[in-house]
Amino acid sequence: MEIALVGIGKIAVDQHVPAIAQSPDWDLSATVSRNGSVSGVPAYTDLDRMLEDRPDIRVVSLCLPPVPRFEYAKAAIKARRHVMLEKPPGATLSECQELAELAEKHRVSLYATWHSRQADMVPAAKAWLADKDLRYLKITWRENVRQWHPNQDWVFEAGGLGVFDPGINALSILTEILPDPVHLTSAELHFPGNRETPIAATCRFSHPAGADVSLELDWLEPGEPKWTIEAETEQGRMLLENGGGKLTIDGRIVDEHDGLAGEYPRLYAQMAQLVRRGGIDMDLSPLRHVADAFLLGKRVTAPAFDW
Repeated sequence: MEIALVGIGKIAVDQHVPAIAQSPDWDLSATVSRNGSVSGVPAYTDLDRMLEDRPDIRVVSLCLPPVPRFEYAKAAIKARRHVMLEKPPGATLSECQELAELAEKHRVSLYATWHSRQADMVPAAKAWLADKDLRYLKITWRENVRQWHPNQDWVFEAGGLGVFDPGINALSILTEILPDPVHLTSAELHFPGNRETPIAATCRFSHPAGADVSLELDWLEPGEPKWTIEAETEQGRMLLENGGGKLTIDGRIVDEHDGLAGEYPRLYAQMAQLVRRGGIDMDLSPLRHVADAFLLGKRVTAPAFDW
């Protein structure tokens, strides 16, 4: 299928372009970006012009930051194109709901992707927890913003999510692997004095069986990233590391996953299936937790941040 990629920045170049190139399902037929392009692929700077010129392109994948993404998604859906959304699917829950309703009206597929759910060992972690009695679960997500978003000021602007940009990856795994839903009860958000979004956060959640569930986020980790989920149950312990790439259960490393390698190749394989069968995949539970954190969170002023 012909696909267009909109927003040719770091994530598009590092993940989307290679995943599309390796896939038997897709042909990258156009890009839309003010600054970036992909060698050998027709490049546009205006989405409406691309949609008009290329009726053969059935699918549009949006890699823009969350704030401008809504208008692009709306234009593509109204042009009756299937749409794939980079995480988070939008800047607000309301606009995500509007996109889902619009996609249903125009009978096109809409996919809100959560790439961390496609990490190798997430399905195995989910299967192990399915029949366990949870006592304790702690998420620790620490990384260096200067490494992962170098000089990208939009992450610290309103709507950019700040440390919840990586943190929502952890929440996407949490909401995938837990058999019982949780909801946020408290949060503490650390905002640099010169920025509009937090650089660190702690959150606590209510679990239906009373398990202790918490989240710690830090965007100033000086060493190697730490992306872990630790869980203790009545029946044993689980450690999910490397953002879902490594699973240890009761001290034993689990090594079993499907044959397709990589988070983004799995996302594009799922998008191909969704387009073929039709429908909307728009799970907003990770974004709902982030919205609750901003609603309930105690604001703490942190030192100014500069690149």
